[in-house]
Order: sequence, then C-alpha cells, then structure tokens
Amino acid sequence: MNKISLLLLSCFLTFSSFGQTKKLTLEDGVLQQNRQFRADKLLGFQWIPNTNKYIFFAEGGKKLMTANTADSKATELIALADLNRMLGTDLKSFIGIEWKDANTFTIANGPKFFEYNVATQSGKLAGTFSETAENQTYDNAKENIAYTEKNNLYYSNSKNEKIAITNETNEAVVSGQFFARNEFGISKGIFWSPKNNYIAFYQKDQTEVADYPILDINETPGKLENIKYPMIGQKSEKPRVGIYNLASKKTVFIKPRGNADDYLTNLSWTPDEKFVLIAELNRGQNDMSLNVYDAQTGAYVRTITNEKNSNWVEPEHEAFFPNPKSNNFVWFSEKDGFQNLYYYSIDGKLIKQLTNNKFPAREILGANPAGTEIYFSATGENPTNMLAYKVDLKGKQTLITKDQGVHFVAASTDWNWFFDEYSNHTTPSKSLMYDKNLKPKTILESKNKYDGYEMGTAEIKTIKAADGVTDLYTRLIKPSNFDPNKKYPVLVYVYGGPHAQMITNSYLDGANLWMYWMAEQGYLVFTVDNRGSDNRGFAFESVIHGRLGVNEMEDQMKGVDYLKSLPYVDGNQLAVHGWSFGGFMTTSMMLRKPDVFKVGVAGGPVTDWKYYEVMYGERYMDTPAENQKGFDEASTLNYVKDLKGKLLLIHGTSDDVVVMQNNFALIKKFVEADKQVDFFAYPMHKHNVTGKDRVHLMRKVLNYVMENNK
Repeated sequence: MNKISLLLLSCFLTFSSFGQTKKLTLEDGVLQQNRQFRADKLLGFQWIPNTNKYIFFAEGGKKLMTANTADSKATELIALADLNRMLGTDLKSFIGIEWKDANTFTIANGPKFFEYNVATQSGKLAGTFSETAENQTYDNAKENIAYTEKNNLYYSNSKNEKIAITNETNEAVVSGQFFARNEFGISKGIFWSPKNNYIAFYQKDQTEVADYPILDINETPGKLENIKYPMIGQKSEKPRVGIYNLASKKTVFIKPRGNADDYLTNLSWTPDEKFVLIAELNRGQNDMSLNVYDAQTGAYVRTITNEKNSNWVEPEHEAFFPNPKSNNFVWFSEKDGFQNLYYYSIDGKLIKQLTNNKFPAREILGANPAGTEIYFSATGENPTNMLAYKVDLKGKQTLITKDQGVHFVAASTDWNWFFDEYSNHTTPSKSLMYDKNLKPKTILESKNKYDGYEMGTAEIKTIKAADGVTDLYTRLIKPSNFDPNKKYPVLVYVYGGPHAQMITNSYLDGANLWMYWMAEQGYLVFTVDNRGSDNRGFAFESVIHGRLGVNEMEDQMKGVDYLKSLPYVDGNQLAVHGWSFGGFMTTSMMLRKPDVFKVGVAGGPVTDWKYYEVMYGERYMDTPAENQKGFDEASTLNYVKDLKGKLLLIHGTSDDVVVMQNNFALIKKFVEADKQVDFFAYPMHKHNVTGKDRVHLMRKVLNYVMENNK
C-alpha cells in the first residue's frame, strides 16, 4: 500500500471515529439513568422562607447554590468544607437541609442535628440522639424534635432534654411510626400541632398479628428474624391515635368507633389546635367517616362526611386548611368518579365542590396567604401528564403550567413566584420561573444527555381495552437501526396493578433505560397500562375488584393483538417480564394464556392473594371467606399444569412485602405437576433488588429472555 493510500485510510479512520456513536451498556441502563444521564435540573430546589431567593444543589449535593428571582444568577451559598469546619462535623452533602427562617437552616448528620445561620455564619448542635433513634420530626418552629426509639415515642426540647411520651414494654405496641403498611397515604406517624403545643401520633398494637420468619444468613448459624405480617383474612393491627399535651405531659387516646381493627388514617390538625380530624375506615374498606375529635379530651365531636362504595373507599389525603385563621378545609373525594376537591366547614357543612373535573386531582401544593386560592396537581385531559392548577373558593379553575408534560411546582412564601420544572416526550428537562401574573421565564434547559449514543425511539399510542370502549395507552420502544421490513421479537414489560402508571409524558415516557438497551439487542419493548392502573378515575381502576388479574389480562391480550397486527412483529417470539404485581401478571399470563408467550420472567410475584397483606389485599379482593371464588380464580397455583413456555421465578430472600412463601408455594405445585421451571433467589434482598446487584438481576432477566425466546 502506497503512502497516499495510507494517508487516505488514516483520514477515513479519523473522520469515522469522530462520527461514531457510543453504545449503552447494560450497566448504564440499570445504574446511570439518574446519574450520568440525569437531565440538568435544579436538584433539591427550595424557596428560602419569606424571600424571593431559592437554593438548589450542584455536583450531586456537594455544592449548595442560591439565586433570586430578579436575575436567577446562581452563586455558592457556603462551601461544604466550611460548613463542616464551623459545625465540627463531616457532612458528605447538603441533601436534607430544611429552612427554619430566612437566615437559618437545619441539617442532620446521623444522630446529630445542626443549625446554621447564613447571616452570622455561625452554627450550633441542635440535638443529639442515640443510634437507635428514628423518625426525627421537627416541630413547626424547628425548636423541638419528636422521634422514636424502638417501639416508643420521645421528644427533645430546645435544651436537648429527652422526654418520654410513651413507655410501652410490649414491643408489639408501636408508637410514632407509620402503620397500615403505608397504605391510605400514610408515610409518617408523628404530627405536631400548628402552634407546637401538642403531638399527635399513630399507635398500632400488633400483639395478635402473626409473626413471619425471615432468615438472616449473615450470621453463623443463620438467624431467624420475625416480622409482623398481617395476611388477608387473619388478625390485623389495632390502631389508636394518641394526643400528647406538652404542658400537662398527659396523653389522651382515640380508638376506632367501629371494630378494633378498623383504620384510623389521614390525621390533620385544625389551625386553632382545638380539633383533630381523622378518617375512620372499616376493615372492609367500603365505609369511611371523616370524624372530628376534641384535642384536649380525645372525645368524638362529629362526623363531617361519610362515604360508602360496594367496591372500596380509599382516603389518601389529610384535610387541608387553606387559611391559618379558619377551620374550613379542603377534602379529596372520588365519590363522583374522579378525585375532586370539596370545601367544608368544621361543623360539617359542604360549602362548595371546588373542582368538578373528569380527571383526578393528585396533590394539594398549597394555598395563597389569604387562603382564597388552592393550588393542586392533576393530570388534565391527557392522563399521562401531571400539571399544576389553581382554584378559588368559588370554583374558578386556572391552569398554571402551560406546557404538556410531568411538572414539579413550588411556590414562594408570598405565592408571587412559582418554580416549575418539567419534562415531556421531547424535552429532557426545562426549569421555569413564573411571576404572579403567570408569565414564565426559562432559567435552565437541559441538553439531551443521550446525544451521541445509539438510542432507539418510543412510540406512544392508544388501543381499545377489552371492553371495546376504553382507551389504553401503549409504549413501543424500537432500536436505533429499526427496519420495518424485518421481523422483531418482543419483550412485553408489565405491571398492571393499581396505584401505578408505566407510561407518562416525561422524558423516555416513563421507561427504564435498560429497555432502550434491550432494543439495541434487536428487540421491541412494549408496555400497555391496562384497566386497573392509575390516573384514570375510579371506574377505570375499580374494574379489578374481587377478580384481580382477569380484566388486566384481557387488556394485555389486546396489547398482544395490536403487536401481532404490526408487520414487523414476530408473533411467535413474545416474552413477558414484570415485578411484584407485574410478577403476578407475568405468571398469570404464562399459565392462563399459555400459547401466547414463549418465555416469562416473574420477579417477587404474588402467586396466591391469600398470602398477601390485609390492607392492600382486602381492598381489592375482600377476604377468602367473602370471595373464595375470586381467590381460586386469581391463584396461579391452580394453573400450573397448563405451563408451556419457559418460566423463571425470582425472589429476594428477605422480602417483607411479597413474602417468599408466594414463590415457594408455586414451585411446590410445579414439582407436584412434574413441570420444569427455573428459580433464582437474591439472598438478603428485600422486595426490590437494589444497588450493584440490580445489574446482576437485569442481566439474569434479559439473558433468560434472549436465550429462550427463539
């Protein structure tokens, strides 16, 4: 080869290397979606109280930045090294700070809580707790901290004195923690009153709840760890609400007015601290009363509203008081078919139904200082969106966010400024600042972090559900080198259960990045949000009641019909994978639709609903005594003889959500039926396999699909 040829070849290779795209690795697809490929955002955005200034984190929380609405020019508020030096600690990031006032923020480092004043550049230790302390909760003035140690509740005052609120020697009686297994919107168990004179708290008596064994293999010999796990139809928790008076050091208790194992949920304080509102729900979850109790005595005062439904009633939001000088409040209800906002007086009068939308309101974002406008998030007409609205006390509703997509909105203390950060199908992330006239200004727009990578595309469409009427949203991910003249195998990723929506109008459309990796291996990756899933209203969701898996499967089969109608789909090479409820759906479809899928991978599946917990399970299935036919119909154990394809079952050995008995019971049935299946356990992992082990999990799942879907 002559020198000219060598030179031309060298130039060709050089230019080719510049034009080459990078390939995603599976490790990228599992671990880097919210790290390396995370869109540029104002991470941890917070308004500084009573100012037009705000803060956010840079470098993953290592830097604390501040800016104001005048110019949005960001500067570093304080260096992490300087903060550590002044506080005498070793914080690894700023994540977790909370503002006490315009100059002072609090931050915790393990059991130590600190306070720092940015104006005086001085800090102090605000409280020290034992290593067993959990659930630390500041009062509204950021002076006192309530917390739990094991099963008891305490608080620490401004002098760092430890004061016991409960002293239960029975470890099955637990105070100050969430209960009802986080159902009904419950995420905490400690509730300071508005003026910090009282602490209300949840208490659960688990004495009669069955112990469930979990094996800890990290000790020699292995150690048995018992957890309290109330299975469907069996003994459940007995709840109470305690109200502790800081002045008298006395506690009064509120019990369910019905049965001892009914639910007490959605606790809230009236602004004047005279009353506590609690939603009491019967164990059958079809009869809810919003009750008012006297904070001094714990005595029942009145019922504001009662709701009944033959399917279920599910209160998920506490009462919201828009005006700190009034006990009038806003309540969420699905009684007209969609979650709307209702304005009540404390004496039980419905003043106004504020919204009358045919789409669900999801969260209240706050109210203006006068309490005359309530801000909330809702899907709007397109259920894949999450938008921000405001409504006044006369019911006049205004859309705040002007762009389609999934939005996060935060308002300044005076509600003259709104921060809005959103993404959609074509926008990785965009951060806007709205003034009080709702005129937006862009302060940050992210570039596409996937630029330069071989990435496929996602198509969002609708198909008809099995009822022939309802629209279902679908997502189909194609490889970057998609050829419509080829035939492609398909991986159907399924969840399908309530309180979950797989397809959203966000960047990547709600998909996991590993799905795009799978597409580059020559697959189409398909998802449909069947009836029973989230954000479509009560009728759409409640079609599953008493027959879990039936209508969901029929809708998934409509998705399969759609796939087979596409000329580039190989209908003989279909695989299905899902986790949790998606594991139940995967196993159900492999067994009850045995000619459809060649291979399935079910992770953490419910296999028989009698093994699942009371709060979720009885809402959707009632009890075996009430609905044995429904339990028999839904149980995957009854269909093992029909398996035709290859099936891999996966479970974390320490799963305390879907206990491993589900998978073991199914495997036992397969053995008895002389059916070969595959099984893989993740030792010491709970319901979700996390961390670097998740790469191992997804490699296991996807390799199994590719090796057997031929």
